[in-house]
Amino acid sequence: MTSRFLMPAAAAVLLAACAAPPVRPDLTPAQVASAQATQVEREQALQADDAWSLVGRIAVSNQGKGGSGRVEWSRTGPGYVVSLSAPVTRQSWRLSGDGRQALLEGLEGGPRQGPDAGLLLLRATGWDIPVDALGDWVRGARSEAAGPARIEYGANLLPWAIEQDGWRIEYEWPEPAAVASAAPVLPTRLDATRGEARVRLIVDEWID
Repeated sequence: MTSRFLMPAAAAVLLAACAAPPVRPDLTPAQVASAQATQVEREQALQADDAWSLVGRIAVSNQGKGGSGRVEWSRTGPGYVVSLSAPVTRQSWRLSGDGRQALLEGLEGGPRQGPDAGLLLLRATGWDIPVDALGDWVRGARSEAAGPARIEYGANLLPWAIEQDGWRIEYEWPEPAAVASAAPVLPTRLDATRGEARVRLIVDEWID
């Protein structure tokens, strides 16, 4: 099985579906300092709440290979389960792991295992998806495992983009009026790129 089963045409549509984000505003030094302090508090709160789930849509492309589908992702501490399905073809795969070992199921030839989830997925599908780091990036936080990071902030003083481990992750966030919880606000979309590799994730629902 290759990534083609996840409808390349649909992937192209999803990758181009959202309009370009507005121009990032210039912030004053005081605003940047406030955003940095708020981000530290956000990341501490997110680390304390290490159980989360989301449902949404994902599209990936890398060196001419691409695909898209529905995604369900849950994580508790180091443990995670990512399920991806293509509704039209009714094909799917499931990736699970605990940071030490990963298991990829749903492939022709049977399940595959390995210590590196991203490498396992790359070899099996041709997709370059930084699974471990993406588990932090998807909530708008830096990944402790991915080394030094640079954050650009938007007018809402939330991350506009995170650059880490060669990846650039750009975000969209809900409007303030749509946030009804005291918990840290979570992104509605991210677009991660590194070279020819691209991952776009649109979150339809965050599940407590």
